[in-house]
Amino acid sequence: MPATPTTDPLQRERDHLASSRAALRAMREDVESLDIRDVTGTWVTALVLQNQIEARIAALADLSHTPLFFGRLDYLHAISEELSEGSGGESFYIGRRHVHDADGDPMVIDWRAPVSQPFYRASRTEPMDVERRRRFGYTGGELTAYEDEHLSDPAEGDTTSALLAAEIEKPRVGPMRDIVATIQPEQDEIVRSDITGTICVQGAPGTGKTAVGLHRVAYLLYAHRERLARTGTLVIGPNNAFLSYIEQVLPALGELDVAQATVQQLVGHVEVRGEDDPEAARLKGDARMAEVLRRAVRSGITLPAEPCVVVRGSRRWRVPVYELVQIIEELKGREVRYGAARDALPQRIAHTVLLKMEQGGEAPDDRVQDAVARNSAVKAVVKECWPAVDPAKLVLRLLSEPEFLAECAEGVLTPEEQRAVLWPKPGRSVKTARWTAADAVLVDEANDLVQRTPSLGHVVLDEAQDLSPMQYRAVGRRCTTGSATVLGDLAQGTTPWATASWPEALRHLGKPEAHIEELTKGFRVPEEVIAYASRLLPAIAPGLAPASSVREAPGSLTIRHIADGETTEAVLAACREALEHEGSTGLIAADARIPQLAEALTAAGLPHLSPGTETSAQARLTLVPASLAKGLEYDYVVLDEPAAVIAGEPDERTGLRRLYVALTRAVSGLTVLHGEPLPEQLR
Repeated sequence: MPATPTTDPLQRERDHLASSRAALRAMREDVESLDIRDVTGTWVTALVLQNQIEARIAALADLSHTPLFFGRLDYLHAISEELSEGSGGESFYIGRRHVHDADGDPMVIDWRAPVSQPFYRASRTEPMDVERRRRFGYTGGELTAYEDEHLSDPAEGDTTSALLAAEIEKPRVGPMRDIVATIQPEQDEIVRSDITGTICVQGAPGTGKTAVGLHRVAYLLYAHRERLARTGTLVIGPNNAFLSYIEQVLPALGELDVAQATVQQLVGHVEVRGEDDPEAARLKGDARMAEVLRRAVRSGITLPAEPCVVVRGSRRWRVPVYELVQIIEELKGREVRYGAARDALPQRIAHTVLLKMEQGGEAPDDRVQDAVARNSAVKAVVKECWPAVDPAKLVLRLLSEPEFLAECAEGVLTPEEQRAVLWPKPGRSVKTARWTAADAVLVDEANDLVQRTPSLGHVVLDEAQDLSPMQYRAVGRRCTTGSATVLGDLAQGTTPWATASWPEALRHLGKPEAHIEELTKGFRVPEEVIAYASRLLPAIAPGLAPASSVREAPGSLTIRHIADGETTEAVLAACREALEHEGSTGLIAADARIPQLAEALTAAGLPHLSPGTETSAQARLTLVPASLAKGLEYDYVVLDEPAAVIAGEPDERTGLRRLYVALTRAVSGLTVLHGEPLPEQLR
C-alpha cells in the first residue's frame, strides 16, 4: 500500500529533505557511472573529461552537517513557463545548490538563481509576489524547526526572525562558514552586482564584508561560469591564517576552482629573507616608485652611432643611423612593454630592409623578413640599443648602487628618501640578497614593465586597507581586463602605509570608476562590544561612521583590572571561564607576549591552537598574536593587556587601530584584562 501523506507540516518538510538528499545522491551516481571510453579521441581529451567529471562529483557532495535547503518561497502566481498564469502559485525550496529529481524537475533551487532573489529582498512593503517566506532551523543536519512570514498578509505584523538570529549567533567551531541562509538585503545587492563593474565595500567589524565578497564570487561563477572558467578567479587575503579560516566557504557552496593567495605569494619572484624599517617600507610602497622603476627599466636604451648593414648573398643592405633612430624613438614613444618593444625592434629594422629590397627590384616575402630579423647585424643593433632586462637584477642594482638610484629617482625622490630606500648592505646577487616584502613588490612592478602580467576575470581583495600603493598596483595588474571586489575597513588599517581613502586606493588599483558601498549594520559583534570599541574611532578614523549592531547581548563585555603579578593567572582563569561556554575561544595578546602565554597555557593543561588551525570539540582555544587577529572571529575573546598591544606598534594611531581590531573579534563575549592603564578613549 502507498504511504499515507502526513498532515504534519514539519514532517512534510523533513520528507522533502530526505527526498532531496536521495535525488542528489542519484545525481552523483549518474555522474560516477559515466563511461567516457567511447567518446574521447585522444588521451588529452580523456584526461580533460575525467578531470571535469571528478570536479562534478566533488561539487555534488552531500555534506551531512550542511542543510540542502534553508528556506522556501511560496509565490502568489505561477512563474514557470510550462504553467499557465491561471494555475495558481508555485513553491521553491532555496538551498546551497540545485537538486533535481529523475524527471529533471527542481527539488531545490540554487540560492543564486533569479527565482531565489526574493528570499533575500522581499519585504512587507515590497513582497515581490511572495505570499510566504519560510525559514528552516537545523540541529546538526536534521531539520528541527520552521517559521513563516506571510509577506502579502497586511494583518500580520513585522516580527524578528528567531531562526535567523539563531543562525547568526550559532557558535563558531571550525573554519568560517557561509552566510547564504542569512544574507541581508543590503548584502545581497552587493553579492549580485554585475561582473563588469568593480565594487569597493567599506565594512565595519561584524558587517559580513568578507562573507559578502566570497558569496559574490560564488554568484559570479554561477551567472558567468563559462567566462570565468576561461579567465579565472582569485581571492587575496592578508595572511595564510586568514586564508585557512575562509577556505571552506566556497567549496561548501559547490565552487572548487577559486584560487587563494596573499599579496606576497603573488609577487614571489624573489625569496624574502629581510625586513625593512617602517620608513623604508613606506617609501618602497609609495606610488612614486613606479616612475623610478620605469626610468630604470628604460635606462639602458641608447641611440645607434653607426648604420646597420645586412648582407644577403652578394648584396648589402644599409639602414642609415637616422632611420634606426626614428624606429627606436617611435618605439619609445608608444610606451609599450619593454620586452614587447624589444621583440618588435628587429622586425621593424627587417621591414625597413625589405622595403629597400623591393626598391632594388627584389620580391621578398615574410620568410625573408624573419630571416633578416635574425641576422647578426640586426641582433647586434638590438643588443646595443635595447638590451635585455632581468627585473630582479635591475631592482638589485637600483637598491644597491646610489648613483644608479639617483639617476632614476631625480626629481621623484629627495636625496634623504633615496638614502632611506637603499639597502644598508648592497646585495651581491639575486639569490643571496636579503630581499624584503616591499622589494618583492618592486620586482613585480619591474617584471610587468618588461612583460605584461596576465589578467584574471575577477579578483577579491580582502583587508585591502593595509596595502601600499605599490601593492595595489600589483593586485590591479591581475585584473586589468577583469573586475574586482575590494573589501576593507579604514579603521582597521594597521600598516604605516595604510590607505587614507578608498578613492585613492582604487586609483592605485587602476579602478577609479569603482562603486563604493558602506556596510555599518553589524550582525556578528554584540552592540555592547562594538559600542565600546567605537570609542576609538575619532582617534583612528575621524569621520568614519560608527557601526551599530542588530544584536544586544547584556553581559557580553567584561573589563577587569588585574593587580601586579597576577596577570598570567587572571588570563588562565578567563580562558577557563570562556571555555565553559559552547563554541570557540580566542586569547588575543601582543605578539611579544605570545611565547610566555603559550608556556603558561601548556603548563596549566589548556590545549591551544595557532591561528588558521581548525578548532574541534577537543581543542577550542586559539592563541592569537594581535598582528594576526584581523579577519578572524571567535565566540568568546580574552584580550590580554591592551597597553601592550598598542606599544607593539611603531606609532600610537597604528597601535590603537590594532587594539580596535582585537576588540571586535568576539561574537558572544569579550573579556578585557589590563594591569596597565587603558587608553584614555576607553576609560
